[in-house]
Amino acid sequence: MTLQGLMLVALSALLTTLANLLLRAGILKHGGFSLAVDKVAMGLMGLLTQPQFVAGLFFYGLAAVVWFSVLANQDLSVSYPMLVGLTFVLVAVGAGVFFGESFSWQKILGIMIILYGIVMVARA
Repeated sequence: MTLQGLMLVALSALLTTLANLLLRAGILKHGGFSLAVDKVAMGLMGLLTQPQFVAGLFFYGLAAVVWFSVLANQDLSVSYPMLVGLTFVLVAVGAGVFFGESFSWQKILGIMIILYGIVMVARA
């Protein structure tokens, strides 16, 4: 993987993380979301009035555009595991910081294993 590819994967992971955190904040501010048939349409309409949710959708789209560049120029077998692993770690940390979600020793150990895996895949 090239340095530029690595930077683009990291940028896509950061944007995806920001998107997830904003979407969650918007959903929480809205009061939740349900997949019940009679509530989906109204729920989506309500979410689209939440600025944080809309910003999350925007950042997901921006992350996708960055990811398209990675897909065009880097090995998918290296890039995708790095993207998913890095995003997983960043979202877990962000959820702890911004939403007060707990960190058990198992979660911390799992994150450390994922980080090790990212390094191993990047060096492959």
